[in-house]
Parts: sequence; structure tokens; C-alpha cells
Amino acid sequence: MSDLPVIVFDLGKVLLDFDYAIGARRIAGRSRRNSAEVQAIIEQSRLIVDYESGRMSRKEFYEAVREATGYEGTLEEFSGSFGDIFTPIEPMIGLQRTLREKGFRTYVLSNTNDMAVEHIRREYPFFGNFDGYVYSFETGVLKPQAGIYEAMEALCGRRGADIIYLDDRPNNAEAGASRGWRTILHELPGRSCELLKRMLPKC
Repeated sequence: MSDLPVIVFDLGKVLLDFDYAIGARRIAGRSRRNSAEVQAIIEQSRLIVDYESGRMSRKEFYEAVREATGYEGTLEEFSGSFGDIFTPIEPMIGLQRTLREKGFRTYVLSNTNDMAVEHIRREYPFFGNFDGYVYSFETGVLKPQAGIYEAMEALCGRRGADIIYLDDRPNNAEAGASRGWRTILHELPGRSCELLKRMLPKC
């Protein structure tokens, strides 16, 4: 095994920007609710938490949103509307590619759902170039709970300072730091790249 640390990336707002309002507008066009109401149902109820923690299947999530909004589309149509909410953050995607070229193993650690992952794998080729993935909907645990970080440690075979972790949410980054991970609170790509260079002076 390489002596190099492993680099763990959060997904949303780090590698890909996302906006639930995009999906809400599409869903609202086929429902009795306006886009703001649809977005509130998705984001401010427990639906997204239950879905992304694996307590609710894709079909159950669809049925719950359909019941709350009067959505008239099929599950397939809903999946397309709900999943297609992402925009690539090119400097961070380039950073991950450069790290791989230099021999670093890279991983994704994300609170997410199967519709999002399915869409991202289909639309963004870079996403296939990681060494492994830990998703909340598969582990049944959301960040910042300890179990999802434990799952990443088990997957990559590293602990403590051998893991460098980038996340845009302070509580998620702090949870990694509490385990001894070296963390970067991602705000701007340039800043994150500079902080990573400081951690990897020989890179």
C-alpha cells in the first residue's frame, strides 16, 4: 500500500454544485403545487432525510412526493427531473484528476441518494475515476454521524492523519477532524487547492 495519504471528497458543493430548485420547477410543472412549495416539501420535510439515509426507497420517496404535490408523471420521469440538478465545479474535478495522476487514491463520501448517483454516473465521466464511494443511502447513516466516517475508514484502510477530507459543511468537516482526519472546509476552489498543497508539500 502506498504511503501517500488518501484524499476524500464530499460530492455536493465540492465536486458538483446542485440546486433543488431546478428539479422543483420541473416537478411543479406536472403537479398542483408551485415550485417553491415543491422545493419546501422536498427540502424542509423529513422526506429527503429519510430517502438519503436509506429509510425510504426511491419508489417510496416518489410516492410520498406525488401524494404531497399531486405530481402526474411516472417514476422514470420523476427520477429524470429530480436527478438532473447538478453543475460541475471544474477546478475541483481537475484537482481530483491531478491527484490521481500523482498516485493518490481518491474517494467520495456523500450524503446522497440513488437517483442522484445514477444521474451523475451517466452524465459525468470523471465520477468513475475514484477508488471508492461511501453513500449515506447505502450505509443508512448521514454525515456528521460517526458510522458513515467509519465506513470510509473501512473502505480505504486508513485512519487519522492518513485521510485528507474536503467538505463544504462545517459540522461534517468537524466530524472528520474529531477522528484525526486532516480536513479542509471547502469554500472556494482556489482556497481548497492552496490548503491541499500546504498539506502535501511534496506533491
